[in-house]
Amino acid sequence: MKKSTVDEIRARFDKDVERFSQLETGQVAAMDSAFCMGLIAETAAAVSPQAKDLLDIGCGAGNYTLKLLERIPGLNVTLLDLSLPMLERAKARVSAAGGKVVATLQADVREVDLGEARFDTILAAAVLHHLRDESEWRAVFAKLYRALKPGGALWIYDMVAHELPAVQTLQSEAYGQYLEDLNGKEYRATVFAYTEKEDTPRPVTFQIEQLRAAGFRTVELLHKRGPFAAFGALK
Repeated sequence: MKKSTVDEIRARFDKDVERFSQLETGQVAAMDSAFCMGLIAETAAAVSPQAKDLLDIGCGAGNYTLKLLERIPGLNVTLLDLSLPMLERAKARVSAAGGKVVATLQADVREVDLGEARFDTILAAAVLHHLRDESEWRAVFAKLYRALKPGGALWIYDMVAHELPAVQTLQSEAYGQYLEDLNGKEYRATVFAYTEKEDTPRPVTFQIEQLRAAGFRTVELLHKRGPFAAFGALK
C-alpha cells in the first residue's frame, strides 16, 4: 500500500484538534494513553528536575507538555507539529498553564533545524511512527541527540511493531479487540484503515539500537502494552 504523504497526514490532523485536546483521557485509540502521559511526565521530571527548556515534537494539542508543566512549572517550551490548528491550540493551552516562553514551529521533524545543545528534555508522543525508511530513523535520532544538552533526555510514547511475525499477529489482534471493546467493530475497522495507510512503526528493539547508535548512553523501557510503548534515552 502506498503510504500517506506529509500533506495528507497534515490535513487529517488539521481536522482532529478536539480529539487530541482531552487531557484526562488522552488519545483513547492508543492503549494506556492517559497512563503513559502521566508516566512520562513523572519520569521526565524525576530524571531532569532542573530542566528549563523543553521541545515537544508532534505536540498535537499539547497534552504531554501540560502534564510536564504540572511537575516542572515555568518551562520554556518549543512546540513542533505539522498542523497549524494543533499548534495554535497547544500554544494557547501551554501559555495558560504557565509555560514561560512558548514558541511554535510548523514543520516536519525530518526537515527542521533544531540546533545543538538547546533542550533539557524532548518529548515525542505518537509521532515517530510516521518515519519511513531506516535512514530517516537514524537521521532523526541523531538530530534529537544533537539538540539535547549534555545530560538531557528524550522520552517517547508511540505505536510499535514487533520482530516476530507471530508476536505481531497476537499484538495486532489484542489491539483490535481493545478498539472493538472501546467503540465497536466499525471503529476498529476505521482505526486499522488509517494506521495501515499512515503509519510505519518499528519495534522497540530497533529503536533502542538506533538510539544507542546515535550516542545515547542509557535507554529505559518504561511501559509496553500491545503495540504501544513508552521509553526514553539519556544523552
